[in-house]
Amino acid sequence: MKTIKEVAEYTLDALKKAGADHAQCIVSSDKIDEFNIDSSEFSLLRTLFNSSITMKALKDGKKGVISANKLDKESIDNAVRQCIAAAESSVSDEAESIAPKIKNDSFVSGVLTPDKDRFFDRLREYLDDLKTDYPKIILEQMISKYVYSDCVFMNTNGVEYTYTRGNYDLSTMFSAHEGEKASSFNGYYAKFDSLDKKLMDIGMQRTLYAENEQQIHTRSCEGKFVCKIIITPACLAEIMFIAFGNFISDSTIIDGTSPWKSMLGKQVASENLSVYTKPLDERVVCGERFTGEGFMSENMEIIKNGVLKSFWLTNYASRKTGFPRALNLSQNLFIDPGDKSLNELVKSVDRGILLNRFSGGQPSTNGDFSGVAKNSFFIENGEITHALSETMISGNLVEMFKNIAGISFETVCDGLTVLPYILVDGITISGR
Repeated sequence: MKTIKEVAEYTLDALKKAGADHAQCIVSSDKIDEFNIDSSEFSLLRTLFNSSITMKALKDGKKGVISANKLDKESIDNAVRQCIAAAESSVSDEAESIAPKIKNDSFVSGVLTPDKDRFFDRLREYLDDLKTDYPKIILEQMISKYVYSDCVFMNTNGVEYTYTRGNYDLSTMFSAHEGEKASSFNGYYAKFDSLDKKLMDIGMQRTLYAENEQQIHTRSCEGKFVCKIIITPACLAEIMFIAFGNFISDSTIIDGTSPWKSMLGKQVASENLSVYTKPLDERVVCGERFTGEGFMSENMEIIKNGVLKSFWLTNYASRKTGFPRALNLSQNLFIDPGDKSLNELVKSVDRGILLNRFSGGQPSTNGDFSGVAKNSFFIENGEITHALSETMISGNLVEMFKNIAGISFETVCDGLTVLPYILVDGITISGR
């Protein structure tokens, strides 16, 4: 088998011969050119080749799913046997299915031929910029890659998608140091498909580096009080996905524990809030073109002017609950900008926090949450006053969406998301 399409065809045929009523598989082959930087110095250059296959079989309404990272005949035959065995030992569920054939397609996205020399020059420039502009920062680790990927999805209903894409990315972990004092760690991830501008200027890296230098010296806040907080784009996606996991995901809609289970078409948030997932937006680098279930991806409204428009459901959960399935399953989150500047949002806060990072556990089923504000700043009398030592914050996610008091017109794009700053009220701060 020379191509991933031949692998997919062989796998589906093998699953059918082994007893599957219906089957699907996703086969991918990646080539990765990777630069590693440790302690602000180049430490490794390597090229990796990764292959994988995920297959799903349905037999008598029972599902088996198996993944493997080898595409030779022996490995696939073994995975097929395991997949059928998994199906035979599972429980029949009429909600299980595979995607129908509607329109097959092939997709190409990103940059398909890397410029390795320029890529290296840009990374070297990045280190020079870091040393010059942010001398207190130590880049504990940076992994930056060019990834070329071929992927094919096929199922026994005749669905066939192929996707060829290539992109660069960077992932950093850093801290600031001054003598024996140091800030807490922070990190950033971004994707890009052009080397035309400095890598340092992608997303909000400069802001985070400058702030991290200020976070060497932190102070606590006093007492326990309810206040406003400004959630930065660096933290916002995480907060939103925590909320969506609690409110609109497969598990909470299926088991009925979601506080929003009866809120489709109803107001769940401030009318200022509009949220989407947009894998097809031109600002997204190599976004999703089809879901892992075999449906072609479309951009999707989740909340529009505060009204809940969509749950975030797989086809399985849709069939299980009767609610529409999500038009994509990406994490390419977009939030419409507001009409206030970040400075105006800060000036509206008497006492609160600029939240750059949140560390907390899974919220309760009613939306109550608690955790630690990290890499954050204290706001008092409309001014950012000092870097804040790690501080407990708590609140309720259902109320948080209703208590959005402002959204910035400034947004940040990291190649995956486009997000503003959001001001929310009703958050409890527990200082010393």
